[in-house]
Amino acid sequence: MKLNRSFFSLYFVIVFIFIVFSWLLDEVWSSYLEQDIESYTGYKTMIAAVGDYLRDKPEEDWPDIIKKTGDKYELNFSLMALADLNNVERKDRKSLKKGNTYIFYGDDDLILHHLLEGTGTLLTLGPLKLPTRPRAAARVRVLIMAILGGIIFYWLRPMSRDLDQLRKSASQFGDGNLGIQAPKAKSTMLMPMVSAFNMMAQRIKRLIEAHQELTNAVAHELRTPLARSKFALQMLSTSKDEVKQEKYRTQISNDINELEELINEMLLYAKFDSDKPSLHIDKYNLYALVNEQLTNYQEFSGSISIDNQLNKSEIYFDAHFILRALNNYISNAVKYGGNNIKVTLLTENEQCTIMVEDDGCGVSDELKSVIFDAFSRGDKSRNRETGGFGLGLAIVSRIMEWHQGSVDILDSDLGGACFVLSWPLEQINIS
Repeated sequence: MKLNRSFFSLYFVIVFIFIVFSWLLDEVWSSYLEQDIESYTGYKTMIAAVGDYLRDKPEEDWPDIIKKTGDKYELNFSLMALADLNNVERKDRKSLKKGNTYIFYGDDDLILHHLLEGTGTLLTLGPLKLPTRPRAAARVRVLIMAILGGIIFYWLRPMSRDLDQLRKSASQFGDGNLGIQAPKAKSTMLMPMVSAFNMMAQRIKRLIEAHQELTNAVAHELRTPLARSKFALQMLSTSKDEVKQEKYRTQISNDINELEELINEMLLYAKFDSDKPSLHIDKYNLYALVNEQLTNYQEFSGSISIDNQLNKSEIYFDAHFILRALNNYISNAVKYGGNNIKVTLLTENEQCTIMVEDDGCGVSDELKSVIFDAFSRGDKSRNRETGGFGLGLAIVSRIMEWHQGSVDILDSDLGGACFVLSWPLEQINIS
């Protein structure tokens, strides 16, 4: 795979920063050396003092004096003519003629020149060892920088590759490939970003698919009552029989009510599917609440029993939505079941579970996989003729997602279907 331009740009910027930083270190070191030589070692002061001492002595005694001084302080003093100094620039010669001291820096040493006032003779001190970093230290520094450069290369390379793959995935997703997923990131720094992108892509895909499904289902659901109403209107306009006219008016009214009910339920489902409401999670006595809800079904001709296997008296959940999901299950059992309904409450594997069973004809294996999808309805025993638009169980599924739980459908020992709600026993994180 070719290294992309952004990777090279970032890498060379970092290398450039290293080079500039190294250069600045050298400048600071050189400045420190000059300051150390001129202000702390005393070389410049000593050569000036020796020069002042020589001016008071006969010139023929100068060689002996500087030899004794050099031996005493273990320094290398010498005399030379200003004219013989070839490695000094013109401005420095002028500086020497004014009585200043000139420091000549070599690769590994330095020499101090001091012009004896009123003469053309230079007092020279040196060569002296330059207190600088040895060449080995410079090589070590270069080696360290090379190692750091390699580390940075291998650190940035996975990031660059992951960013490039993420860019490609985002581009394909923008072109309509909703099933695209960014490859797993090699760089730990980009793992959260890639995970967030994949979660976003899945969410958007789900919303778009739900929108398409809802649109198609709406078109199908609206067509039937509209067709019946259209037919009833045509018959109403041609029929002279008052009994038949009243029949057609009633049919039209029922169809309008059905359309209104459908629209309201679709709006509710769309709201639940696109927006998570504020949950009010608190501790509740689940058995007491469920037992209270069962009193709403006193008109049911069969029997509704409750089997309490809870090992906790209070459990965390949102009472409004959990009871809404439970009522949907019980309503389905009343519509599609027989004469017996059983509600079981239990806690196991750190989960709270509610099971609603009936003794109806059950649910086919084919329908079990889609029954919690919007507008899914079963066979003749569980279809629109018994009420509903296939949205109730889809809403239940959303409610359990908000509780970080799940929904399921099993075969009941009573002979019918067993619908299950399950969510964690621990306090739910709703942030």
